[in-house]
Amino acid sequence: MDFSTIEKNLVSEIKLTAIQAKVYLLVTCFGRMSSKKIAEKLQIPINDANHIAKYLIEIGAFIDFSPTEFEAMHPRFTAVNMYRRLCEREGVEFKQNKIVDGIGVLLEKPYDDARTK
Repeated sequence: MDFSTIEKNLVSEIKLTAIQAKVYLLVTCFGRMSSKKIAEKLQIPINDANHIAKYLIEIGAFIDFSPTEFEAMHPRFTAVNMYRRLCEREGVEFKQNKIVDGIGVLLEKPYDDARTK
């Protein structure tokens, strides 16, 4: 699977920053993790990891298990939720976006695999 294409689509269609897209993909594809572990895996400051994860909660991508532990919601719903909230923030009509739908479809298997070990 080409995660760089998914990352680019998250940036272009949902307007995440590159590092936000990386955090989203990491937790979606590898399961629940702490901001410390996110920071270690992506080699970013722990405060940045925590701030990004909390932002991803705000836009409908993550849920929190504790103040520093995060889980992604199912990608089929998450991609559309993030896109819907983007449309609301930008005052644009929400309508189907095949690229956004494709993100959810492509991430469904890695999401499920990470949670059925």
